[in-house]
Amino acid sequence: MRLLIRNKFFSLKGSSTVLDENDQPKFLVEGKLFSITHKKRIMDLDKNLLYKVRNKFWKFFLKSALIYDADGNKVAKVKQKFSLKRSFYVIGYEDEIRVEGDIIGWSFKIFKNDTYIGAVSRKFDITDAFILDIEEDENAAFLLALVIAMDNIFDRK
Repeated sequence: MRLLIRNKFFSLKGSSTVLDENDQPKFLVEGKLFSITHKKRIMDLDKNLLYKVRNKFWKFFLKSALIYDADGNKVAKVKQKFSLKRSFYVIGYEDEIRVEGDIIGWSFKIFKNDTYIGAVSRKFDITDAFILDIEEDENAAFLLALVIAMDNIFDRK
């Protein structure tokens, strides 16, 4: 499955459009008008909440973002690794997730328990845009939340 995540050109709330490979809407991402922590809600097309993503408020050097499930339980913390490459690791998720990026932060490979499960690449566009390629469709909503968390971290820098 391939998803295109594109920040809306003019959105006070920081919302995004998520389309599948056939340019059909797949998920909704809505931000808040005023949010210090860049809170975003990931929903299905019926507006059922799947995940919430927000930045950690008090972190000065290595930024991080938190992912919550629909019930408000923290399911993961996404932290940027301290290295030359733009890489991330996910803490607290049921499986080991790591994201290995290139030096400039334009392409990333996602691994779950050392098995490749997807890739993210930035798309050159007027707004922030990402292409998310997923090996297994059942990971789609969580991996979308992971990409939103990574984008939140990039936006804080």
